[in-house]
Amino acid sequence: MTTPTTLYRFLTGPDDSTFCHKITKALNEGWTLHGSPVYINDPQSKSLKCGQAVIKTSSQAYDPERKLGSY
Repeated sequence: MTTPTTLYRFLTGPDDSTFCHKITKALNEGWTLHGSPVYINDPQSKSLKCGQAVIKTSSQAYDPERKLGSY
């Protein structure tokens, strides 16, 4: 019997609809929010950046060579 694997990803992007779509896609693929979102002001680009951790439990064994989004 395979032990469940917990996967972790930290998604980042500009504070715009693209970032919201990235999070929405992850949620619809079975990922769940982990913690609160993070916002930083990028002085070089003079824009706000976002980050959100997501986790997912998988019955497949963890493979560090595999992209996390493919689980």
